[in-house]
Amino acid sequence: MIIGCPKEIKNQEYRVGLTPSNVADYVMNGHKVIIEKGAGEGSGFSDEEYKKAGAELTDKKKVFDSDMIIKVKEPIEEEYEYFKENQILYTYLHLAADKPLTDMLLKKKIRAIAYETMKDEMNQLPCLAPMSCIAGRLSIQEAAKYMEKKFGGQGILLGGVPGVQKANVVILGAGVVGLNAAQLAVGMGANVSITDVNLKRLEYIDHIFNMKINTYFSAPAKLEELFRSADVVIGSILIPGAKAPKLLRKEHLKIMKKGAVIVDVAIDQGGCFETSHATTHDDPIFILDDVVHYCVANMPGAVARTSTIALTNATTHYGIMLANKGLEEICKTNNTLLSGLNTYNGKCTFKGVSDAFGIEYTEPKVALG
Repeated sequence: MIIGCPKEIKNQEYRVGLTPSNVADYVMNGHKVIIEKGAGEGSGFSDEEYKKAGAELTDKKKVFDSDMIIKVKEPIEEEYEYFKENQILYTYLHLAADKPLTDMLLKKKIRAIAYETMKDEMNQLPCLAPMSCIAGRLSIQEAAKYMEKKFGGQGILLGGVPGVQKANVVILGAGVVGLNAAQLAVGMGANVSITDVNLKRLEYIDHIFNMKINTYFSAPAKLEELFRSADVVIGSILIPGAKAPKLLRKEHLKIMKKGAVIVDVAIDQGGCFETSHATTHDDPIFILDDVVHYCVANMPGAVARTSTIALTNATTHYGIMLANKGLEEICKTNNTLLSGLNTYNGKCTFKGVSDAFGIEYTEPKVALG
């Protein structure tokens, strides 16, 4: 199979879909790899390294002539024209928040597998977890920065100092993002509360943190109480392949502290704050009702080298399986890749996406025949 890896062109996106080491793995399995010139520079990988690994370096147009396209972020409008009918697309997609992209994939009959919906035998999300880990940790790092007075924050140090109160950090969702956010917030000395609707998960959080953080069942009255005292709110709600629920609403801003910081890690899936809209690393925040909103849609792109290596450690194994056996054959025997299939031959094969847009849903196994 011919594998193509284009340069990411989303604003401030420095990650790349394949490292030179990954290229060598594909070549070792008998595949041809085509890399767009300069694709790895943002992550610290030179064209020469890709050449040594066995890749062909070329322009974007030729890359998109490949059988399978491997990316990091979902394609943006400027890339739509490059796609060919029946190509395999292997990347993050977040289709439930992107109707134009969904329409393009269906129209061009792209066989699209989304990293974020792939579930393994343990019902985990192996290709989403590395970026969730990084985004969770970054959410606290960024919140600490934007609490500074010059950015519109209250001028509070996250961990306080002896004799001065610590910042109150509220984390919505106790999944991978929430867990990693809690780890960093606790490590920086903040007073941390975490909410979820899964009591078993809250028990786990309570156990691993040795009862050093506050755990709460996510009920509307409790959330409102937490929002009143919060200096930072981290939104880390995930419903795989579907839009995130809006837990922090516009009216909540009125009861929050002036200069509080809210970080919407769920923005790729539409956001879990009603007032969120996607921002970029160039212009990461906006202030509404005196509350600082950080809603960067590709947070891990800020630490591109760490993110690229972590991501490709998780995705390359499955990508080689796709290339070795072909999409149809591997999806008959590998449920992880089957669960990632979002569009196939003009059909929507992921329920969360069909529900989001009222598109007819086709079971993946039925679509594959």
